[in-house]
Amino acid sequence: MTVNRNKIKAPLILNFLIFSMLLNSMGVIILQLSNQVSYKGLGVLESFKDIPIVIVSLLCVNLINKTGNKNALIISLLFVIISCVALPLVDAFWFFKIWLSIVGVSFALAKISVFSIIKNNFKDRQLASAISSVDAAFMIGIFFVNIGFGSLLTSSYANYWKFGFWIIALLSIINVIMLKSLKIEEDKIIEPAMPGEWKFFFKPKIIIFFIVAFFVVFVEQSFNSWLPSFFKNNLKVNSYFALQSSAFLALFSFFGRLITSRLILRFHWYRFVIICLCMVLFILAISQIVIIYFYNDFKFLLVFIIPIIGLFLSPLFPLYNSEILNQVSKQKTHLFVSWVVIFSSLGSSVGSLYMAMIFHEKLSYFYPFFISLPLLIIFGLTFFLNKTSIINGQKQ
Repeated sequence: MTVNRNKIKAPLILNFLIFSMLLNSMGVIILQLSNQVSYKGLGVLESFKDIPIVIVSLLCVNLINKTGNKNALIISLLFVIISCVALPLVDAFWFFKIWLSIVGVSFALAKISVFSIIKNNFKDRQLASAISSVDAAFMIGIFFVNIGFGSLLTSSYANYWKFGFWIIALLSIINVIMLKSLKIEEDKIIEPAMPGEWKFFFKPKIIIFFIVAFFVVFVEQSFNSWLPSFFKNNLKVNSYFALQSSAFLALFSFFGRLITSRLILRFHWYRFVIICLCMVLFILAISQIVIIYFYNDFKFLLVFIIPIIGLFLSPLFPLYNSEILNQVSKQKTHLFVSWVVIFSSLGSSVGSLYMAMIFHEKLSYFYPFFISLPLLIIFGLTFFLNKTSIINGQKQ
Protein backbone atom coordinates (compact mmCIF):
# COMPACT_ATOMS: atom_id res chain seq x y z
CA MET A 1 0.00 0.00 0.00
CA THR A 2 1.34 3.45 -1.01
CA VAL A 3 1.16 5.93 1.85
CA ASN A 4 1.15 9.69 1.26
CA ARG A 5 2.72 11.07 4.43
CA ASN A 6 1.72 14.65 3.68
CA LYS A 7 -1.95 13.63 3.61
CA ILE A 8 -1.61 11.79 6.93
CA LYS A 9 -0.92 14.99 8.87
CA ALA A 10 -4.13 16.86 7.93
CA PRO A 11 -6.70 14.61 9.69
CA LEU A 12 -4.36 14.15 12.67
CA ILE A 13 -3.95 17.92 12.98
CA LEU A 14 -7.75 18.40 12.86
CA ASN A 15 -8.15 15.63 15.44
CA PHE A 16 -5.79 17.30 17.92
CA LEU A 17 -7.44 20.67 17.27
CA ILE A 18 -10.82 19.15 18.21
CA PHE A 19 -9.55 17.55 21.41
CA SER A 20 -7.64 20.69 22.29
CA MET A 21 -10.85 22.71 22.18
CA LEU A 22 -12.62 20.11 24.32
CA LEU A 23 -9.90 19.70 26.93
CA ASN A 24 -9.13 23.40 27.18
CA SER A 25 -12.71 24.53 27.45
CA MET A 26 -12.08 24.03 31.18
CA GLY A 27 -10.92 27.66 31.39
CA VAL A 28 -14.30 28.77 30.06
CA ILE A 29 -16.21 26.34 32.29
CA ILE A 30 -14.31 27.44 35.42
CA LEU A 31 -14.94 31.08 34.54
CA GLN A 32 -18.66 30.52 33.93
CA LEU A 33 -19.33 28.31 36.95
CA SER A 34 -17.09 30.05 39.51
CA ASN A 35 -20.07 32.05 40.81
CA GLN A 36 -22.07 28.85 41.40
CA VAL A 37 -19.40 26.33 42.46
CA SER A 38 -16.41 26.76 44.83
CA TYR A 39 -12.84 26.67 43.50
CA LYS A 40 -12.35 23.38 45.37
CA GLY A 41 -15.31 21.90 43.51
CA LEU A 42 -14.03 23.20 40.18
CA GLY A 43 -10.54 21.84 40.90
CA VAL A 44 -11.96 18.35 41.38
CA LEU A 45 -13.93 18.66 38.13
CA GLU A 46 -10.74 18.13 36.13
CA SER A 47 -10.38 14.67 37.69
CA PHE A 48 -13.55 13.48 35.96
CA LYS A 49 -11.65 13.93 32.70
CA ASP A 50 -8.25 12.68 33.82
CA ILE A 51 -9.20 9.52 35.75
CA PRO A 52 -11.01 7.97 32.73
CA ILE A 53 -7.95 8.86 30.62
CA VAL A 54 -5.75 6.87 33.01
CA ILE A 55 -8.14 3.89 33.13
CA VAL A 56 -8.59 3.70 29.36
CA SER A 57 -4.85 4.09 28.78
CA LEU A 58 -4.19 1.11 31.08
CA LEU A 59 -6.92 -1.19 29.81
CA CYS A 60 -7.44 -0.44 26.12
CA VAL A 61 -3.96 -0.83 24.63
CA ASN A 62 -4.63 -4.36 23.40
CA LEU A 63 -8.08 -3.36 22.16
CA ILE A 64 -6.53 -0.62 20.00
CA ASN A 65 -4.02 -3.19 18.69
CA LYS A 66 -6.89 -5.36 17.49
CA THR A 67 -9.19 -2.58 16.29
CA GLY A 68 -6.52 -0.58 14.49
CA ASN A 69 -5.41 2.99 15.11
CA LYS A 70 -7.68 4.53 12.47
CA ASN A 71 -10.81 2.75 13.72
CA ALA A 72 -10.02 3.65 17.34
CA LEU A 73 -9.67 7.28 16.27
CA ILE A 74 -13.06 7.19 14.53
CA ILE A 75 -14.71 5.60 17.59
CA SER A 76 -13.29 8.36 19.83
CA LEU A 77 -14.79 11.00 17.52
CA LEU A 78 -18.21 9.34 17.57
CA PHE A 79 -18.18 9.60 21.38
CA VAL A 80 -17.31 13.30 21.03
CA ILE A 81 -20.12 13.96 18.56
CA ILE A 82 -22.79 12.40 20.79
CA SER A 83 -21.59 14.06 24.02
CA CYS A 84 -21.17 17.55 22.49
CA VAL A 85 -24.63 17.46 20.95
CA ALA A 86 -26.09 16.44 24.34
CA LEU A 87 -24.21 18.96 26.55
CA PRO A 88 -26.33 22.08 25.83
CA LEU A 89 -29.54 20.09 26.18
CA VAL A 90 -28.89 19.04 29.80
CA ASP A 91 -28.90 22.01 32.16
CA ALA A 92 -27.22 20.49 35.23
CA PHE A 93 -23.74 20.64 36.80
CA TRP A 94 -23.55 16.85 37.21
CA PHE A 95 -23.69 16.41 33.43
CA PHE A 96 -20.42 18.30 33.09
CA LYS A 97 -18.83 15.46 35.07
CA ILE A 98 -20.28 12.85 32.69
CA TRP A 99 -19.34 14.94 29.67
CA LEU A 100 -15.75 15.34 30.87
CA SER A 101 -15.52 11.59 31.53
CA ILE A 102 -16.59 10.89 27.93
CA VAL A 103 -14.07 13.46 26.67
CA GLY A 104 -11.37 11.76 28.77
CA VAL A 105 -12.14 8.30 27.37
CA SER A 106 -12.18 9.67 23.81
CA PHE A 107 -8.93 11.58 24.20
CA ALA A 108 -7.11 8.55 25.59
CA LEU A 109 -8.13 6.50 22.54
CA ALA A 110 -7.25 9.36 20.20
CA LYS A 111 -3.83 10.22 21.63
CA ILE A 112 -2.60 6.62 21.69
CA SER A 113 -3.85 6.17 18.10
CA VAL A 114 -2.44 9.46 16.76
CA PHE A 115 1.04 8.93 18.25
CA SER A 116 1.06 5.32 17.01
CA ILE A 117 0.12 6.44 13.49
CA ILE A 118 2.98 8.98 13.57
CA LYS A 119 5.42 6.35 14.88
CA ASN A 120 4.40 3.88 12.13
CA ASN A 121 4.59 6.40 9.28
CA PHE A 122 7.46 8.78 10.17
CA LYS A 123 11.06 8.29 11.31
CA ASP A 124 13.82 10.18 13.12
CA ARG A 125 13.65 13.98 12.79
CA GLN A 126 10.66 13.71 10.47
CA LEU A 127 8.88 12.06 13.39
CA ALA A 128 9.84 14.96 15.69
CA SER A 129 8.63 17.42 13.05
CA ALA A 130 5.32 15.55 12.65
CA ILE A 131 4.71 15.50 16.41
CA SER A 132 5.44 19.24 16.67
CA SER A 133 3.09 19.97 13.74
CA VAL A 134 0.25 17.94 15.25
CA ASP A 135 0.88 19.41 18.71
CA ALA A 136 0.82 22.90 17.16
CA ALA A 137 -2.81 22.23 16.29
CA PHE A 138 -3.41 21.55 19.97
CA MET A 139 -2.28 25.11 20.71
CA ILE A 140 -4.34 26.74 17.99
CA GLY A 141 -7.34 24.82 19.33
CA ILE A 142 -6.88 26.62 22.68
CA PHE A 143 -6.80 29.92 20.77
CA PHE A 144 -10.02 29.16 18.90
CA VAL A 145 -11.91 27.96 21.98
CA ASN A 146 -11.01 31.08 23.97
CA ILE A 147 -11.68 33.52 21.13
CA GLY A 148 -14.90 31.76 20.17
CA PHE A 149 -16.36 31.43 23.65
CA GLY A 150 -15.03 34.86 24.65
CA SER A 151 -16.94 36.43 21.76
CA LEU A 152 -20.05 34.40 22.57
CA LEU A 153 -19.98 35.38 26.25
CA THR A 154 -19.93 39.09 25.40
CA SER A 155 -22.72 38.84 22.82
CA SER A 156 -26.49 38.95 23.30
CA TYR A 157 -26.42 35.11 23.14
CA ALA A 158 -24.20 34.69 26.22
CA ASN A 159 -26.78 32.43 27.92
CA TYR A 160 -26.43 29.96 25.03
CA TRP A 161 -22.66 29.57 25.38
CA LYS A 162 -22.89 25.77 25.70
CA PHE A 163 -24.23 25.54 22.14
CA GLY A 164 -20.72 26.44 21.01
CA PHE A 165 -19.90 22.75 21.52
CA TRP A 166 -22.12 21.92 18.53
CA ILE A 167 -19.44 23.49 16.31
CA ILE A 168 -16.93 21.03 17.77
CA ALA A 169 -19.39 18.20 17.00
CA LEU A 170 -19.54 19.41 13.38
CA LEU A 171 -15.73 19.46 13.10
CA SER A 172 -15.69 15.92 14.51
CA ILE A 173 -18.04 14.75 11.74
CA ILE A 174 -15.69 16.28 9.15
CA ASN A 175 -12.74 14.54 10.82
CA VAL A 176 -14.50 11.16 10.65
CA ILE A 177 -15.07 11.65 6.90
CA MET A 178 -11.37 12.52 6.39
CA LEU A 179 -10.21 9.49 8.35
CA LYS A 180 -12.46 7.05 6.49
CA SER A 181 -10.54 7.63 3.24
CA LEU A 182 -7.08 7.84 4.83
CA LYS A 183 -4.45 5.25 3.91
CA ILE A 184 -1.87 4.57 6.61
CA GLU A 185 0.54 1.88 7.72
CA GLU A 186 -1.17 0.08 10.59
CA ASP A 187 0.38 -2.01 13.36
CA LYS A 188 0.61 -5.74 13.01
CA ILE A 189 -1.51 -7.41 15.66
CA ILE A 190 0.84 -8.26 18.50
CA GLU A 191 0.49 -10.25 21.66
CA PRO A 192 0.08 -8.47 25.01
CA ALA A 193 3.35 -7.43 26.62
CA MET A 194 5.08 -10.24 28.49
CA PRO A 195 6.27 -9.60 32.08
CA GLY A 196 9.89 -9.38 30.90
CA GLU A 197 9.04 -6.63 28.42
CA TRP A 198 7.88 -4.35 31.23
CA LYS A 199 11.53 -4.02 32.31
CA PHE A 200 11.92 -1.55 29.45
CA PHE A 201 9.63 0.91 31.25
CA PHE A 202 11.79 0.82 34.38
CA LYS A 203 14.92 2.06 32.63
CA PRO A 204 16.22 5.29 34.22
CA LYS A 205 15.75 7.38 31.08
CA ILE A 206 12.11 6.25 30.68
CA ILE A 207 11.31 6.91 34.36
CA ILE A 208 12.87 10.39 34.18
CA PHE A 209 10.91 11.10 31.01
CA PHE A 210 7.58 10.11 32.62
CA ILE A 211 8.27 12.42 35.57
CA VAL A 212 9.17 15.25 33.18
CA ALA A 213 5.98 14.61 31.15
CA PHE A 214 3.96 14.79 34.39
CA PHE A 215 5.39 18.19 35.34
CA VAL A 216 5.27 19.67 31.83
CA VAL A 217 1.53 19.00 31.60
CA PHE A 218 1.20 20.12 35.23
CA VAL A 219 2.58 23.53 34.19
CA GLU A 220 0.59 23.69 30.94
CA GLN A 221 -2.62 22.99 32.85
CA SER A 222 -1.79 25.74 35.35
CA PHE A 223 -1.80 28.17 32.44
CA ASN A 224 -4.51 26.81 30.15
CA SER A 225 -7.27 26.31 32.74
CA TRP A 226 -6.40 28.93 35.37
CA LEU A 227 -4.86 31.89 33.55
CA PRO A 228 -8.29 33.45 32.76
CA SER A 229 -9.21 33.28 36.46
CA PHE A 230 -5.86 34.88 37.40
CA PHE A 231 -6.48 37.75 34.97
CA LYS A 232 -10.03 38.24 36.23
CA ASN A 233 -9.27 37.96 39.98
CA ASN A 234 -5.89 39.66 40.21
CA LEU A 235 -5.73 42.02 37.23
CA LYS A 236 -9.45 42.88 37.45
CA VAL A 237 -10.16 42.48 33.73
CA ASN A 238 -13.56 41.28 32.53
CA SER A 239 -14.28 37.73 31.34
CA TYR A 240 -13.86 38.64 27.67
CA PHE A 241 -10.35 40.10 28.06
CA ALA A 242 -9.39 37.30 30.48
CA LEU A 243 -10.21 34.75 27.79
CA GLN A 244 -8.54 36.81 25.04
CA SER A 245 -5.28 36.95 26.97
CA SER A 246 -5.46 33.18 27.42
CA ALA A 247 -6.20 32.87 23.72
CA PHE A 248 -3.05 34.80 22.86
CA LEU A 249 -1.07 32.49 25.15
CA ALA A 250 -2.36 29.69 22.91
CA LEU A 251 -1.56 31.65 19.74
CA PHE A 252 2.04 32.15 20.84
CA SER A 253 2.09 28.45 21.77
CA PHE A 254 0.93 27.57 18.27
CA PHE A 255 3.77 29.57 16.73
CA GLY A 256 6.17 28.01 19.23
CA ARG A 257 5.32 24.49 18.10
CA LEU A 258 5.14 25.45 14.43
CA ILE A 259 8.64 26.98 14.59
CA THR A 260 9.85 23.93 16.53
CA SER A 261 8.61 21.59 13.78
CA ARG A 262 11.04 23.38 11.43
CA LEU A 263 14.00 24.07 13.72
CA ILE A 264 14.14 20.56 15.20
CA LEU A 265 15.31 19.34 11.78
CA ARG A 266 18.50 21.40 12.32
CA PHE A 267 19.12 21.70 16.06
CA HIS A 268 19.61 19.23 18.91
CA TRP A 269 16.55 18.90 21.14
CA TYR A 270 18.49 19.42 24.41
CA ARG A 271 19.80 22.91 23.60
CA PHE A 272 16.37 23.85 22.34
CA VAL A 273 14.71 22.72 25.59
CA ILE A 274 17.21 24.51 27.89
CA ILE A 275 16.76 27.82 26.04
CA CYS A 276 12.97 27.48 26.24
CA LEU A 277 13.00 26.67 29.97
CA CYS A 278 15.28 29.63 30.74
CA MET A 279 13.00 32.00 28.82
CA VAL A 280 9.84 30.77 30.59
CA LEU A 281 11.48 31.16 34.02
CA PHE A 282 12.76 34.63 33.06
CA ILE A 283 9.30 35.86 31.98
CA LEU A 284 7.69 34.43 35.13
CA ALA A 285 10.32 36.16 37.28
CA ILE A 286 9.66 39.50 35.55
CA SER A 287 5.90 38.99 35.99
CA GLN A 288 6.21 38.28 39.71
CA ILE A 289 8.45 41.34 40.21
CA VAL A 290 5.86 43.51 38.45
CA ILE A 291 3.09 42.11 40.67
CA ILE A 292 5.04 42.69 43.91
CA TYR A 293 6.71 46.05 43.26
CA PHE A 294 4.94 47.75 40.31
CA TYR A 295 1.39 46.37 40.51
CA ASN A 296 -0.50 49.70 40.41
CA ASP A 297 1.54 51.18 37.57
CA PHE A 298 2.19 48.22 35.29
CA LYS A 299 -0.25 45.41 36.15
CA PHE A 300 -1.91 45.55 32.73
CA LEU A 301 1.45 44.91 31.08
CA LEU A 302 1.10 41.36 32.42
CA VAL A 303 -1.85 40.84 30.07
CA PHE A 304 0.69 41.20 27.24
CA ILE A 305 3.81 39.75 28.90
CA ILE A 306 2.47 36.42 30.24
CA PRO A 307 1.02 35.16 26.91
CA ILE A 308 4.53 35.34 25.37
CA ILE A 309 5.41 32.38 27.64
CA GLY A 310 3.49 30.14 25.22
CA LEU A 311 6.19 30.68 22.58
CA PHE A 312 8.75 28.94 24.82
CA LEU A 313 6.59 26.58 26.91
CA SER A 314 4.82 24.88 24.00
CA PRO A 315 7.88 23.24 22.36
CA LEU A 316 8.76 21.30 25.53
CA PHE A 317 6.22 18.45 25.41
CA PRO A 318 6.70 17.49 21.72
CA LEU A 319 10.50 17.74 22.06
CA TYR A 320 10.65 15.43 25.08
CA ASN A 321 8.16 13.06 23.45
CA SER A 322 9.93 12.80 20.11
CA GLU A 323 13.34 12.27 21.78
CA ILE A 324 12.07 9.15 23.56
CA LEU A 325 9.56 7.92 20.98
CA ASN A 326 12.32 7.72 18.38
CA GLN A 327 14.08 5.16 20.63
CA VAL A 328 11.00 3.01 21.30
CA SER A 329 10.30 0.01 19.06
CA LYS A 330 7.01 -0.19 17.14
CA GLN A 331 6.00 -3.19 19.24
CA LYS A 332 6.13 -1.07 22.40
CA THR A 333 4.60 2.11 20.94
CA HIS A 334 0.99 1.60 22.09
CA LEU A 335 2.07 0.68 25.60
CA PHE A 336 4.58 3.53 25.77
CA VAL A 337 2.09 6.15 24.55
CA SER A 338 -0.53 4.84 26.99
CA TRP A 339 1.89 5.52 29.86
CA VAL A 340 2.64 8.98 28.45
CA VAL A 341 -1.11 9.65 28.45
CA ILE A 342 -1.41 8.36 32.03
CA PHE A 343 1.37 10.59 33.40
CA SER A 344 0.10 13.54 31.35
CA SER A 345 -3.40 13.07 32.76
CA LEU A 346 -2.10 12.81 36.31
CA GLY A 347 -0.10 16.00 35.72
CA SER A 348 -3.21 17.74 34.41
CA SER A 349 -5.35 16.64 37.34
CA VAL A 350 -2.77 17.38 40.05
CA GLY A 351 -1.91 20.70 38.37
CA SER A 352 -5.54 21.77 38.46
CA LEU A 353 -5.89 20.76 42.13
CA TYR A 354 -2.65 22.63 42.91
CA MET A 355 -4.01 25.80 41.30
CA ALA A 356 -7.45 25.34 42.88
CA MET A 357 -5.87 25.29 46.35
CA ILE A 358 -3.77 28.38 45.55
CA PHE A 359 -6.88 30.30 44.45
CA HIS A 360 -8.94 28.95 47.35
CA GLU A 361 -6.31 30.11 49.85
CA LYS A 362 -6.19 33.50 48.08
CA LEU A 363 -2.53 33.08 47.10
CA SER A 364 -3.03 33.73 43.38
CA TYR A 365 -1.08 36.98 43.92
CA PHE A 366 1.98 34.68 43.69
CA TYR A 367 0.69 32.80 40.61
CA PRO A 368 3.97 33.17 38.60
CA PHE A 369 6.05 32.02 41.58
CA PHE A 370 4.00 28.86 42.17
CA ILE A 371 4.26 27.91 38.47
CA SER A 372 8.05 28.39 38.60
CA LEU A 373 8.48 25.65 41.22
CA PRO A 374 7.56 22.66 38.96
CA LEU A 375 9.50 24.30 36.11
CA LEU A 376 12.65 24.19 38.23
CA ILE A 377 12.10 20.45 38.75
CA ILE A 378 11.78 19.99 34.97
CA PHE A 379 14.97 22.02 34.46
CA GLY A 380 16.95 19.76 36.81
CA LEU A 381 15.57 16.50 35.40
CA THR A 382 16.38 17.56 31.83
CA PHE A 383 20.12 17.33 32.55
CA PHE A 384 19.71 13.71 33.69
CA LEU A 385 17.44 12.89 30.73
CA ASN A 386 20.07 14.08 28.27
CA LYS A 387 22.95 12.25 29.99
CA THR A 388 21.16 8.90 30.39
CA SER A 389 20.96 6.34 27.59
CA ILE A 390 17.93 4.13 27.03
CA ILE A 391 20.29 1.20 26.42
CA ASN A 392 21.00 -0.56 29.71
CA GLY A 393 20.52 2.76 31.53
CA GLN A 394 24.19 3.62 30.88
CA LYS A 395 25.65 7.08 30.53
CA GLN A 396 26.24 8.37 27.05
